[in-house]
Amino acid sequence: MKITDLVQVDGIDASFEASSKKQLFQKLAEYVSKHYNIEETSIFDALLERERLGATGIGGGVAIPHGKIAGIGKPYGFFAKLKAPIDFESTDDKPVDLVFLLLAPEDAGADHLKALACISKILRNVAAIKKIRAATSAREIMDTMIEADN
Repeated sequence: MKITDLVQVDGIDASFEASSKKQLFQKLAEYVSKHYNIEETSIFDALLERERLGATGIGGGVAIPHGKIAGIGKPYGFFAKLKAPIDFESTDDKPVDLVFLLLAPEDAGADHLKALACISKILRNVAAIKKIRAATSAREIMDTMIEADN
């Protein structure tokens, strides 16, 4: 699986605003609902349900909130570079400023894991993270992700 299977430039926001994890999930659900025609409440509930199992902040200011949604046919991604870091209860207790939301079909076992592996590979690449944090546009972020995915 490639990053371009999950997200395109229009699924990236280089200056997303949220002041808390809950507000972040609400705003992500609202945005994704409008752009991908997925029910907003389903998205929000799936994110909260997954987060109850353990925080999806992977450290280094990065989080990969994810959930499974009934009725969608393929994985969907959305990337947000936050204007200001927020507390996310991450593994390293550091605030998060880079968020990759992943939504997968309810029955997507292997595809869901492949998507998470693809995203994780990119977001654990120190050079890529540095470029993403310096980026000012969705296109710059997308290009950096594609480069790090190769």
